[in-house]
Amino acid sequence: MGCLRAEREEGAEEEVENLFLSDMLAEIISTVAGYLVRLEGRKFLQLEESDLLDLHEQTSRMSIPALYIHIPFCRKPCSYCSFNRYELDEELARRYFKNLKREVGFYLERGLEFNNVYIGGGTPTVMMDELTCLIEYLHKNLQIEAISLETNPDDVTVENISILKGLNVKRLSMGVQSFNDDLLRDIGRMSHTGREAVRGAEMAQGEFDTFNVDMLYNLPTQTLAMFRRDVETALNLGVDQITFYPLMPAKGRRVDIEKSVGKIDFVRERAFFEYVVDRMLESGYKPSTCWCFSRGEQMIDEYIIDCAEYIAVGSGSVGLFNGTFYVNSFLPGKYCEMVESGKLPVVMYRELSRHEVAYYHLLTYLFGMGILDNRRRISEEVSILDDMKGEIGLLKLLGVVDSVDGEVRVKRDGMYLISVMMREFFTALNDLRYYCRTEGL
Repeated sequence: MGCLRAEREEGAEEEVENLFLSDMLAEIISTVAGYLVRLEGRKFLQLEESDLLDLHEQTSRMSIPALYIHIPFCRKPCSYCSFNRYELDEELARRYFKNLKREVGFYLERGLEFNNVYIGGGTPTVMMDELTCLIEYLHKNLQIEAISLETNPDDVTVENISILKGLNVKRLSMGVQSFNDDLLRDIGRMSHTGREAVRGAEMAQGEFDTFNVDMLYNLPTQTLAMFRRDVETALNLGVDQITFYPLMPAKGRRVDIEKSVGKIDFVRERAFFEYVVDRMLESGYKPSTCWCFSRGEQMIDEYIIDCAEYIAVGSGSVGLFNGTFYVNSFLPGKYCEMVESGKLPVVMYRELSRHEVAYYHLLTYLFGMGILDNRRRISEEVSILDDMKGEIGLLKLLGVVDSVDGEVRVKRDGMYLISVMMREFFTALNDLRYYCRTEGL
């Protein structure tokens, strides 16, 4: 018996050691992959300054681009947020909404069409009358199939729900971040309480084709136990979709967060992520992206996955069209001046190489859980499966993806690696946003 017990204990120790080595190896691979994405992402800071984007006719375009509209105003900007946002100035905001329609008009004059619209912020619902006029303008001038819109819990009212449904908004995404009032205060999220977020979700669920709530994890003062309670609250609400974002501030914003809230520890991130995936799958949700989990087939707000190209309008928006990555002015006043003078409000751009286009789409499509039939070819010139053959082979070797009927799909065990890579990519974009704001572009 003693020998048998010793063998069992030795076997258990060996299993623990193997698990430790496996986890350690996975962490090393994730760190290296994140570093490589960070290097690639730095190219987005290597832009040429310009106040005019020359949109060439693109005869090889294979799909209609998405239209992203950015509304940068909030009643009270959150300290953790790296998006372009400003405290609401009603006079400037009304001038801004007028110029949004003018900027959309510039693209319509160039012969572009859009049928999918994504409106983000900031807080797009901060001025419902202006938002209504904007969406009515879009319906008048475009054949829109779907509108996805972001909002805050304090803007989810019976009246606003009725207005948005009348405007044919198909997907409403409510920024909750946490249901814990202490944590909301820590991160400067003063727009709502946890109870108000629950009330908003109860009102909106079932009113739209897709209702989503956004949650944040790996905040400095957030424990795994606190996060688990947040996840359970969201699940109990029975919402269509939950999107979980890791904290990914720009470097400049990170300094401010760590001074006011506490040190950000990215080593903890995996524990949060693995809990999310296990709990969501257990609850019957399926991953629409590595961060977004849906009940059934639902719309997602990641237009970078659904559309190979996207035109972005509004202050601080970034777009990708015809192989050109471009950035609009980050200052609402400067943005308005440029549009009012008849110019596209583009201040920086970069012509991407064929490899950079393929690399970008490889990352975004893997984030969307794989390279499917409709994602194989970006243009007549660029094919993901052909141009990224080596990279895809390496991911297969690492056990991140596999091939099913000629399609590349992300495996459950590969989701964390893709999440880290995407977090680093978005962090690079947030660094770009921070740079443009601080430089007054």
